[in-house]
Amino acid sequence: MDWRREKYGGFGAVLRTLVVFMVVCRTTASGLERERPTGRHSNAYATMMYMGTPRDYEFYVATRVLIRSLAKLHVDADLVVIASLDVPLRWVQALEQEDGAKVVRVENMNNPYKNQANFDRRFKLTLNKLYAWSLVEYERVVMLDADNLFLNKTDELFQCGQFCAVFITLASSTLPSMKVFKDMVHELEIGRKNPDGADQGFICSYFPHLLDQPMFHQPTNGTRLNGTYRLPLGYQMDASYYYLRLRWSVPCGPNSVITFPGAPWLKPWYWWSWPVLPLGISWHDQRRQTLGYESEMPVILIQSLIFLGIIAMTRLARPNISKLCYRRVDKNITLIQIGLKLVAIWSIIAAYILPFFIIPHTVHPYLGWSLYLLGSFALSSITINTFLLPMLPVLAPWLGIFGSLVFMAFPWYSDGVVRALAVFGYAFCCAPFIWVSLVRVMTSLQVSLERETFLPKLGESSPPPGFNKLY
Repeated sequence: MDWRREKYGGFGAVLRTLVVFMVVCRTTASGLERERPTGRHSNAYATMMYMGTPRDYEFYVATRVLIRSLAKLHVDADLVVIASLDVPLRWVQALEQEDGAKVVRVENMNNPYKNQANFDRRFKLTLNKLYAWSLVEYERVVMLDADNLFLNKTDELFQCGQFCAVFITLASSTLPSMKVFKDMVHELEIGRKNPDGADQGFICSYFPHLLDQPMFHQPTNGTRLNGTYRLPLGYQMDASYYYLRLRWSVPCGPNSVITFPGAPWLKPWYWWSWPVLPLGISWHDQRRQTLGYESEMPVILIQSLIFLGIIAMTRLARPNISKLCYRRVDKNITLIQIGLKLVAIWSIIAAYILPFFIIPHTVHPYLGWSLYLLGSFALSSITINTFLLPMLPVLAPWLGIFGSLVFMAFPWYSDGVVRALAVFGYAFCCAPFIWVSLVRVMTSLQVSLERETFLPKLGESSPPPGFNKLY
């Protein structure tokens, strides 16, 4: 399936996704001559990259980690990236010069389904995956998603037949070639039926008889099979299987490739996806061992210094309230007080939301969560010291978030159900404390706004009637 999209659930309630497939590009009966391999190997692992979504950089990082992880496994194949022409040149150069990939530049495939009622515009360019059938300089090509995590090399897939595929529950098969590629393009032009308007629906529509193929088992003598085969689930270990038992229980095949379906904003490279989804740390371990985090570290250091500076400055600038001056509320300042209350409440909310947007999304979870806690504390301190609020009630959500991280990361749960119940139980127990803290904040805010030091009455030379000073 496309490296940008959630797993597909169409074709009755059975067919869910096509994530790994093998393409054999060879001479067909029409007499097309194949080119001699131009790379270092006769086979290739390939993934694709295109532009046009808010998450282009994140998938660029994921692609680089995938390429480097394959290189680390010393696979006997070229590493190919099918990149659209609008991919930045600096990214292409990094893939070629730093990662050792071969980048094939292609024009974006026109998507005739973009006006369908159920079409998701994020998947407009996913049909670029069809270019895998045009890589005729290779004998076999294994097409991969960028969110795959390799535990072992899978070079045995190059012994599979003309087309092999793995589904979560079902299989697929085809005989890809340049002839098939051109026919696919023709089918796009005439508008072949496509349930989701993206690559998944088109491939399954183009190859409708995908369910009755035999299971692939690696030949021990090194020969290559003919025909079409299903691949065992071990070549696409859905992370959902792991979360149920907090261990792998794959029914068949080698445990070689992990894939991460689910919500797009919980992909494993996002620092906040762990410990919500425990396997995210495995992906980051792979990145740490291959690509590293040098590109994000300068931003992390700068933001850390800024947050520490905010904490120091707001503490030093806290108003001197050794003398508290109170006044009765009158109509002249009621609207101002209401406005300031809204500003204070929204400032507290922003303190917990803003760090998610400014912290680099692809840093290691340990760095990301540490910087988040520091940033939310620093931004909360602005509101605390500006409105003279008590620290503990304002930081109650901060303490709750820290506690939830501890609960989710706790390593000794027996299975995923127990883990989920523990987290929900923790949230249930924390709710009353959060509510009491909210009431305390509102009460303290009202008191702060009535202080003479916070809202002085301009032009007054002496205390007005009804004014009370506490010394």
